[in-house]
Amino acid sequence: MQFKTKMIPLTGAVLLALAGSALAQEQIVKIGHVGPVTGTDAHMGKDNENGARLAVEELNAKGVVIDGKKVKLQYMPEDDAADPKQATAAATKLVDANVAVVIGHLNSGATIPASRIYANAGIVQISPSSTSPKYTQQGFKTAFRVVANDAQLGRVLGQYAVKSLSAKNVAVIDDRTAYGQGVAEEFAKGVKAAGGTVVASQYTNNKATDFNAILTAIKAKKPDVIFFGGMDAVGGPMLQQMKQLGINAKFMGGDGICTGSLPGLAGAGLGENNVYCAEAGGVEDAKKAGLDKFRAAYKKRYGIDVIYTAAYAYDATYAVVDAMQKAKSWESAKYLPELAKINYQGVTGNIAFDTKGDIKDGTLTLYTYRGGKRTELAVVK
Repeated sequence: MQFKTKMIPLTGAVLLALAGSALAQEQIVKIGHVGPVTGTDAHMGKDNENGARLAVEELNAKGVVIDGKKVKLQYMPEDDAADPKQATAAATKLVDANVAVVIGHLNSGATIPASRIYANAGIVQISPSSTSPKYTQQGFKTAFRVVANDAQLGRVLGQYAVKSLSAKNVAVIDDRTAYGQGVAEEFAKGVKAAGGTVVASQYTNNKATDFNAILTAIKAKKPDVIFFGGMDAVGGPMLQQMKQLGINAKFMGGDGICTGSLPGLAGAGLGENNVYCAEAGGVEDAKKAGLDKFRAAYKKRYGIDVIYTAAYAYDATYAVVDAMQKAKSWESAKYLPELAKINYQGVTGNIAFDTKGDIKDGTLTLYTYRGGKRTELAVVK
């Protein structure tokens, strides 16, 4: 009995030593994500956050090996509330935590100021949804995006308004954010280039709920189309008030309003074939199997449908880990060259970047709303 008693603590010690050795061999690599999970854009920020989290969970389940070392990805999400000041605070926090990459931010107004902080720290940033051209025009080698920018989106929507919707006169409203103002300006350029006329320009803010004054002023100009540069949380109530004021113009917007949440926010103001929008990104029919598989996995994991750009956050996470594996390092300075030249086939299509960090051959998907649901019209470039 005495001999057996001595063996028990010895066995425990050996097991503890082995466990400690295993833990020591497992390298932690931190994956940051920033987006709004509070405030009016919280539903969109949570969508992106969920997409990146799903990728991290899948990769950990499969097992990640970088330079012969087993790696565990640690997901570190932060909230910026779509506010530039909170965005820079979140960026600083992640830099201090020594993350290997940041997936984010969602809004251009938050992404642009945060990008300087990441660049100064030498940390790679990949935005799954920021579309302002200014983001990649700053010249930061650490800045990338996996969606098309507003210059492309505005041009396509402007042409569609004039050529496909036969609009001669359009009105433009923006929410004064970097995204809203930028996409509205690009749309106006697209309209003019296609031969249309901008008869009114108004602005609001990204927390407004009363649009009667600006809509009444616009109604007097009798536009065929009203374009809104902003997000669905503002666009939805705006559509309701357009209906109340008897404005029959078509309503257009960028990816900020082009969400699965818009019908609930717009209510009876949505109408049938009344709202047209474009989302940065898109997969043609022959390549939709992967995206459909992602959407099914997302719904199984979270119990809800994808509403915004979760698939792009998912792809961004997979792509950056692929670059780390190719470079045999999770240090930004070492894997950045591999990311810059990557050619990764994701669920949203092929991911490759130009010299500025913009996605190459970025696609756009045009949508309308029918029967209370977003309906795809076409995938264009």
